[in-house]
Amino acid sequence: MTDQAKQDDRAGLGIQAGDSVEVTLGEAAHGGWCVARLADGRVIFVRHGLPGEQVRAQVTDVTSHFARADAVEIITASPDRVPPPCPQARPGGCGGCDWQHASLPAQRTIKASVIAQQLQRLAGLEWPVTVEPLPGDDAGGAEDGLAWRTRMQFAVSPSGVAGLRGHRSHEVIDVGTCLIAHPAITELAITRRDWPGTVAVEAIVVPETGESAVVVAPRGKKGAGADHRGRSDLDGADAVLIRSGRAGLAAVRGHSYLSQRAAGRQWRVSASAFWQVHPGAADALTEAVLAALQPAAGDTALDLYCGAGLFAGVLAPLVGPGGTVVGVEYDAAAVRDARHNLRDWPWARVHRGDVGEVIKRGGLPAARLVVADPPRAGLDPRVIEHLDGSERFAYASCDPATLARDVARLRVRGWELTALRAFDAFPMTQHVECVATLVR
Repeated sequence: MTDQAKQDDRAGLGIQAGDSVEVTLGEAAHGGWCVARLADGRVIFVRHGLPGEQVRAQVTDVTSHFARADAVEIITASPDRVPPPCPQARPGGCGGCDWQHASLPAQRTIKASVIAQQLQRLAGLEWPVTVEPLPGDDAGGAEDGLAWRTRMQFAVSPSGVAGLRGHRSHEVIDVGTCLIAHPAITELAITRRDWPGTVAVEAIVVPETGESAVVVAPRGKKGAGADHRGRSDLDGADAVLIRSGRAGLAAVRGHSYLSQRAAGRQWRVSASAFWQVHPGAADALTEAVLAALQPAAGDTALDLYCGAGLFAGVLAPLVGPGGTVVGVEYDAAAVRDARHNLRDWPWARVHRGDVGEVIKRGGLPAARLVVADPPRAGLDPRVIEHLDGSERFAYASCDPATLARDVARLRVRGWELTALRAFDAFPMTQHVECVATLVR
């Protein structure tokens, strides 16, 4: 083995990047992989395969404990395998979709198994999981699982080509039309335009109203914001915004926010703020959270990591003027949105700040009900401690591993997991949305 090969073989696995191995794939793992083991027990995580398949895999990376690989030849195919609808869903292609080569029912079975696997390993719970399709993805047609994503961020190459990045790569892939993008995003033709002096372009649409916005991130400090102010080919977008700094947006045309619809009403949501990207997700999650919390008149409820105030906004009219709803959100634009969206209910208010820091300084009241929708990192430990005085907790999570970790921590403090719903809010990808109900 050459010195370079020895360096590549960091795990001492006897294999290196570029090697080809024939393996039988085991269970799916968190992250869009299947687990394979060589005859001597060495572990390889393989993409583009399905559980039970025999494949020829090309090693792409070797770490200190395992190797990663792509299935480049399917020797024995699973009955769940289907032709990927997108030509970029392949080794060396776009990294956005993980499971296009599986039927939609199989994708949901895989995601359910990953959630159950994480709950068993990290929380010590044997829990049956079913992943539910969202409206629009359950008609049984060829378009199911496609054309759903209402927000897309395109990376831009130094030559000005907008595309999507390869898996675990900075390479920008010229994908042409992304099949999971909503048709209204495709109509904006982001990938068919040149983007000189630009590092990223984000497109956001609201299917119910046809509203759209394009957010341009200039390359470098001076950037190319001025280059886009007079572009007539962006006339299809209602708003054109230039990103300055991490969250600041300057409007070239139109507003810096859109009007989203969920739970039977409109919500103002800034272009830089979080909102579910599947058209059916906000309604499904709202219904699940209300079922978990069972709010009543006079209740006090907390909405942690509240974003634009979706959950706070459906709780406020239910607890009524004799109750209290308090939201906490770090992002300044989202806080402005939430305060606007809650303006009809004086008993609802929003704190701006890191959730853990707000708890630390004693800024939150005791509450019978709590809902939290944290980022992928999961709950701040101070949140888990603060929940000691509450009775019902709805935990919305897009990461099964951190959800399971936090459920384990909550069980130590006397909480019991009583229900869990999982939604296929990101078809064709490894991602899944969960709402866990915990009581004490």
